[in-house]
Amino acid sequence: MTNSKRKQPTKPTSPNATTENKSTTADDVSDMPKGQAAVPEQATQAAQLFRVCSGHELDNFDSLKSFTRWLNRPVDGAALGVFRMLFGAAMLIDIAEERGGGQLDVRFGEPQHCHFPLFNQIEAMEYPMMGCLYLGVWLGALGIMVGYRFRSSCLMFVAGYWYIFLLDKPAWNNHSYLFGLVGTLLLFTQAHNYCSVDSWLNPQLRQPVAYWNYFLIKFQFFVLYMYAGLKKFSLEWLSGYAMSTLSQHWVFAPFRQLLDENLIDLLIIHWFTAIFDLSIAFFMTCEKTRLLVTPFMISFHLMNSRLFTIGMFPWVCLAEVPLFFSFDWPRRLCQLLKRSPDVKENKATISEQGGLKAQLRSCIIIIYCILQLFLPYSHFITKGYNNWTNGLYGYSWDMMVHSYDTVLISIKVIDNDNQQVHHLNPYAFTEYDRWTKYADMAVQYANCIERNIRDELTKNPDSSPVKSSNISIYFDIWCAMNGRFQQRTFDPRVDLLKAPWSPFKQTPWSLPLLTELNHMRPKLKTIADEVLAWNNYSDVVFVADFPGLTLSNFIAPALFNCSLTILEGNVRYKSDSEEESYFLTAGKSIRLESNVTHYVTTIGQKPASYLYTYVNRTMLEQDIVIDDAAQPKDQRPLLPLWKEFNQRITNYQQFLKHLANCLLYLLYDVPIPISIRERD
Repeated sequence: MTNSKRKQPTKPTSPNATTENKSTTADDVSDMPKGQAAVPEQATQAAQLFRVCSGHELDNFDSLKSFTRWLNRPVDGAALGVFRMLFGAAMLIDIAEERGGGQLDVRFGEPQHCHFPLFNQIEAMEYPMMGCLYLGVWLGALGIMVGYRFRSSCLMFVAGYWYIFLLDKPAWNNHSYLFGLVGTLLLFTQAHNYCSVDSWLNPQLRQPVAYWNYFLIKFQFFVLYMYAGLKKFSLEWLSGYAMSTLSQHWVFAPFRQLLDENLIDLLIIHWFTAIFDLSIAFFMTCEKTRLLVTPFMISFHLMNSRLFTIGMFPWVCLAEVPLFFSFDWPRRLCQLLKRSPDVKENKATISEQGGLKAQLRSCIIIIYCILQLFLPYSHFITKGYNNWTNGLYGYSWDMMVHSYDTVLISIKVIDNDNQQVHHLNPYAFTEYDRWTKYADMAVQYANCIERNIRDELTKNPDSSPVKSSNISIYFDIWCAMNGRFQQRTFDPRVDLLKAPWSPFKQTPWSLPLLTELNHMRPKLKTIADEVLAWNNYSDVVFVADFPGLTLSNFIAPALFNCSLTILEGNVRYKSDSEEESYFLTAGKSIRLESNVTHYVTTIGQKPASYLYTYVNRTMLEQDIVIDDAAQPKDQRPLLPLWKEFNQRITNYQQFLKHLANCLLYLLYDVPIPISIRERD
């Protein structure tokens, strides 16, 4: 049946024709039927404000059908195609670097190497097969970049990427999570409709794409920035404790002309960054502020590429910036340069903008968005992953909010049958250290150590230092977070092979952060400044411990003028060189002998805090006094781009060598040379 009123035919949308109105972007196109004029007098203040801030009509969100039409309106896919190419190129570099491709033999060539999967059922394949897996991920990234067999390339990339990601929690970073999400989102888009091998082979692909292709990726980056800002709006960050020494970096040299380093740390690094992260996505969405904040956006990520070793993250974020501008800017640029790659464009339109299938897709998009908004605050469910911070690091967008200083990692293996104590090199079976701060990974590492000891007993019983498989494993780890006292992360009296752990229950043997001592942080800074001012070789360590626990500390011969001072609480002090023990209260100090072990036991009902001061004799004796006028200046380049390029080339050569070794082994049974990690 037909409608009694004939609808006016609509013109097909051409990818070459911009959908912008004057200076507004393609995002700003409303979905009003042709010929229907907007009536500002009838618009509410909220609708007007929403239109100004977002460039969209509020009516687009008043029902599922209108929201679906808004998501499915045809737009040019050129900007999305450029993002696809840049993302694929960044992943080709990332695979060899942060995904560990350059160290394949160390990570997967040693049978005793410990992995920390999210689910214990996930196991690493043998080294040659892992090489093939990395090759598949690399080929997938290459296919994404050039747009060849796009769906298959995306599937090959994301399947291998998520496997590598889920295999090792200590390697997680927020941007690692982001790369996996973006790769997954690209799988469902038509990002290969522009400037791709697929569109060259099949010109029918050169047609507009539905707006949801842009919306999903822009939403993912919107969440990244907004949540990074929300996580920084805490007393911990705004007090300036997380990144307290960045002001010394050369990128802040212009600010040092106006502010001292303490103010740069507080105002620029902490306050400005929190405001920037929270607001930048909103400013980039608003058409009236977009051009104004874009230089800040670009400068921010370029500075991050110099400040931190975070791989491709700044560059992927820079590749995403143009998505906030007009959809057809690459075509405009090509036309300006008279190098348009597409001679003919398919002018087909997108059908079923409000149909049942499109509405179902809209519901899936809504669910995905809700999930991404919920996960960073889902820690009340996964309590077992909560330690000093909530949840595992790497998916909560709490980037750079916490910094750690670990001074002691002790792993004690007790042979229960022979009553022997063995001390294991903490990095004997892993190159990571994040397990020192998360209870779930500590349990996994202890179980991996036990498994390796059992295997060694089976294969080489005579050479194994541990003579029995009946063992207990204890971790004693001292760490400070954001300039606090050094304190234990886990109860050193708990055998981790028998320690209870559940993802849905709080871990009882994970010791809490001593936040009750936060009021002393300004005092710690004052004391540290005084001790460091003694000479160039003096230092101070602040320690806090729980009631009933004992710190065993050996003073190395290279240290002298050592002392112990109690700040708060009560302790009992005992030295190996003396028979008598001493009771020390707040304000008391005692001189310490070098080359002697002493013991500090916290007594009473409250934690005790104390400090060590010392001078390093080795540094003092090795120092050569040179006249300031004759002393050469620091010759390190500010921008070692050539050195970084050479390092990347060397790492990539190593990666390709690993891939070749794996293929030669599988095809021709050629032995694989493997680098062995040193262990004690």
